[in-house]
Amino acid sequence: MSISAAFFVQAQDISVIRNSIDVYSNTPMVGSSKFNAMVGSNGALGGDATSLLTNPAGIGVAIAGDVSGTLSVVNNKNTSSLAGSSINYNINKTNVGNVNGVATFQLMTETPWKFINVAANISTTSIEDYIESPGNSNITIAKSLVDQGGNNVVGNLSYLGHAYNRYGTQTKFNVGVGANYNNTWYFGASLNMHGVDMEQYDSAVLGLDLDKSVTTFDKQYTPYSENSSGFSGSIGVIGKMSNQFRLGASIETPTWWTIDRAYRDYYDGGDGIYYDNFVEDRSFRSPMKATISGAFVPNKNFAINVDYTLGLTKPRYQVQGDAETELNSFFNDNYKNLSEVKVGAEYRIKALRLRGGYSYASSPFDSTTISAFSNTGTVADSNYSNFILGDRSTIGAGIGYDFGSFYIDAAYQNMTSEYKNPFLAGYEFTNYNTGYYSGDFDVTTPSSVVSDVKNIRNNFFVTLGWKF
Repeated sequence: MSISAAFFVQAQDISVIRNSIDVYSNTPMVGSSKFNAMVGSNGALGGDATSLLTNPAGIGVAIAGDVSGTLSVVNNKNTSSLAGSSINYNINKTNVGNVNGVATFQLMTETPWKFINVAANISTTSIEDYIESPGNSNITIAKSLVDQGGNNVVGNLSYLGHAYNRYGTQTKFNVGVGANYNNTWYFGASLNMHGVDMEQYDSAVLGLDLDKSVTTFDKQYTPYSENSSGFSGSIGVIGKMSNQFRLGASIETPTWWTIDRAYRDYYDGGDGIYYDNFVEDRSFRSPMKATISGAFVPNKNFAINVDYTLGLTKPRYQVQGDAETELNSFFNDNYKNLSEVKVGAEYRIKALRLRGGYSYASSPFDSTTISAFSNTGTVADSNYSNFILGDRSTIGAGIGYDFGSFYIDAAYQNMTSEYKNPFLAGYEFTNYNTGYYSGDFDVTTPSSVVSDVKNIRNNFFVTLGWKF
């Protein structure tokens, strides 16, 4: 695994790995306030269009039309720590996070088929993220330079800080159909269309001891932007084992992405560092996922649902050169299949609704060994768990009131995750290197600096809906 991880940084920025999983393999799961309060756990319950996000068979459960819109207010806070220092950064975003609707068609026949329903859902979320790590002057990189007199000298560059900066929006649009067979079996299928618009930056601040200068360096191939589209499909079933127990199962195919990418390539022009902008396209396939669900509904006032989702395949890029080969090698050796459990419940007191939920998703990467700087500046092979992305816990709570034809719901989510954040590593080859560049010279080191990042997201949602 250490060979695979080290080989990867020869041609790629770590942010490419992070975005491959965090963005392209985790589509938006922003639903209505009810859905969000129950942390998305509705795989065996269904009943509205948010079922398209978990199990499209839930569309068949609906017996009345429903349309709703949800306002999302999201706070994203990263705390990055290194060598006893920490930097906090908050991002606040407000947008229309979800709009969905289901139309029901009761079949007035004597066959066991009771309803054929159609539904649509669109979820939108900001993927803006900023991770700024503190400096540590104990970490130095030797660099051979030519002084003003034309003499070769060796200077030491001390590490003073680093930042990832990502902007963008991600959307998922679902259309599906569900069917009710004898009020016992429910079937569904959906087509899912995905979109991402993203910009990514990676920069490091280094100080040179020869002239006491402080300079900001940009990672090779950054900044870059990606405009991407993809599609996937889902099928599902729900069975009512008794009046109180329901079981559900669904499968979502991989998402096949087409990524249009623009990036900056730096080079030494002899009298300074220059760059050119390039464009390319990539094809990426996210993992296939399966979900099994169980629900207990003892009466009309209470329901509890449990979902378990497991990844069945690994992410993969279509090979067009060495970069995609290295990415696939890293995923083959270090990626572990998605595993997530979600529990959600709702309790009704006449027209009042009380909801809550909890989910846990495991880290998508195995423990990984890389060459890394310690806080004292020494270099050694080090093993890290929660590498690049970590375990994620989500707590949800919500309240709602049903006015008859109209309803209003509110929800709150708290999401926490901790992970190891590697950066700064790059390699030098005969004709190019993958280090960091300023206007004067490049800097390359095969070892990473690794900070500890704690991410906390506090999300608030308000939904207005109409039943018809």
